[in-house]
Amino acid sequence: MTRIRTENLGGATAWILHRPHPSVQGLIRQLGVIGLEAREAWPELSAAAIAADFIFYDADMGHDEQFPWSPGQSPMPMIALIGSEAPGRLRWAMEMGAHAQLLKPMSDKGVYAALLVARSNFDRAKASEALITDLQNRLSARQTIVRAVMIFVMQGKTEAEAYDLLRQTAMTWRVTIETAAERLVANHSNERGTDDGRHIDLA
Repeated sequence: MTRIRTENLGGATAWILHRPHPSVQGLIRQLGVIGLEAREAWPELSAAAIAADFIFYDADMGHDEQFPWSPGQSPMPMIALIGSEAPGRLRWAMEMGAHAQLLKPMSDKGVYAALLVARSNFDRAKASEALITDLQNRLSARQTIVRAVMIFVMQGKTEAEAYDLLRQTAMTWRVTIETAAERLVANHSNERGTDDGRHIDLA
């Protein structure tokens, strides 16, 4: 379970990507009360925004080109500022990767909660991405091991003998079984054009 961080937000930086509007000044004041440094940008984010802790963005007039990253790939929590409930606008706000939202007209209500919710959802999303990447890497490694074992099986070994030989090869090379399997599979692919991959160099 991802732990929700609720500690003081003082010192964090928030960029507000929104056209000039009186309600934006209210948001800036409230962020200051919470302890964040607020910066404004329009019509697009500055390159310096890549280091921001939070991004507030206009869901009503925003578009993809305003951001220096691909939709849904923000390196920080994103909070959508929503006035219009038109399906197309809401869909775009979600596609950009909204981790929380504030409804317009903006006031001093709900800002702190939106910050905490956005950061919590962002942390959860990143944890899920890391888990998926790890599982994909493990699956890929297992598939490579199976392919390496099959190379020895094609040489007449039983599966048990093939796996034991793969383990011995890894020990000889002083690498992990996964790395040994990758090398064997790569060698096999390179040698197939000359001798059908029947020679495995253990040196």
